[in-house]
Amino acid sequence: MPKVTVVIPAYNSIKYLPQTLESVLRQTFTDFEVLIVNDGSSDQIEQWAAQLVDPRVRLISQENQGVSAARNAGIAQAKGEYVAFLDADDLWEPTKLAKQVQCLDSNPEVGLVHTWMFFADEQGKSTGRVLCSDAEGWVWERLAEKNLVACSSVMVRRFCFEWVGTFDPNLKINEDWDLWIRIASRCRFAVIKEALVYYRQLPTSISKNYRVMEAAFHTVIERTFESASLDLQLLKSRSYGHAYLCLAWKALQSADRDYKLAILFQKEALAHYPKIRSSKENLRLSLAIGMMRSFGHNKYAKALGVLYTFRRRLSAKPKLSSAK
Repeated sequence: MPKVTVVIPAYNSIKYLPQTLESVLRQTFTDFEVLIVNDGSSDQIEQWAAQLVDPRVRLISQENQGVSAARNAGIAQAKGEYVAFLDADDLWEPTKLAKQVQCLDSNPEVGLVHTWMFFADEQGKSTGRVLCSDAEGWVWERLAEKNLVACSSVMVRRFCFEWVGTFDPNLKINEDWDLWIRIASRCRFAVIKEALVYYRQLPTSISKNYRVMEAAFHTVIERTFESASLDLQLLKSRSYGHAYLCLAWKALQSADRDYKLAILFQKEALAHYPKIRSSKENLRLSLAIGMMRSFGHNKYAKALGVLYTFRRRLSAKPKLSSAK
């Protein structure tokens, strides 16, 4: 049996999938299987997969049911002691699996280990910004307030799913946050404080569909706090504050770059959690909204390109930022 099962949900992602798979096959740790779950794609993925020669890679095809159901199909057929998730347009550094396996092998009390993450452009090149998280130990309260764990960075013990269930197929967005919260209620977390994942920021990504995302935030937050004790209920308003701040960013990052909607979401965030006004994320958001309003879409996009180039050259140390 393989030590690790890598689950890659794929829906019309053949543009990025070969490079994503190559980043798995380049891992220094080699005792793994890869389950690519074709979620009803129409992009010749089956023809591409038929040409793969590595026996560790297997394609599972199903009718389109969404990313949660696709990941769950992979979990159901996983043979590994540990399960790692990787989105079809993201990439891994070669030592990612090795460092996480060592962590879980050495810390039997840990149920989930994640890593830091690079933000990347469509070509998979780092923008110079890094998602840094120190979420380790018993992290339920911190996760209930804000998602601090990137899905493509996660490795989890397979038996955790027997305790808390798998991804909610009714959630199209924030399904990972919902599961991490449930796992955190039973298990300790660990983090590899090194950026070992590249997350492509694509304007057409479902995570930029802020209307669907708003409903998903509401579902997860209400579910999380419906049985929480009274002393934890104060975290609920903070959770909504972070959620609306995230939505404001998504409004700027979507294809239409709607800064007016971003302002409305920002106001909602401040109404729920006034103290978030002085946070770095809110200050950055205010600057981005100001740039969009002053420069317009095209000049804003060009300014981002210049910023990415500058940041790549100077980013010797990662900076804190919110999860995707």
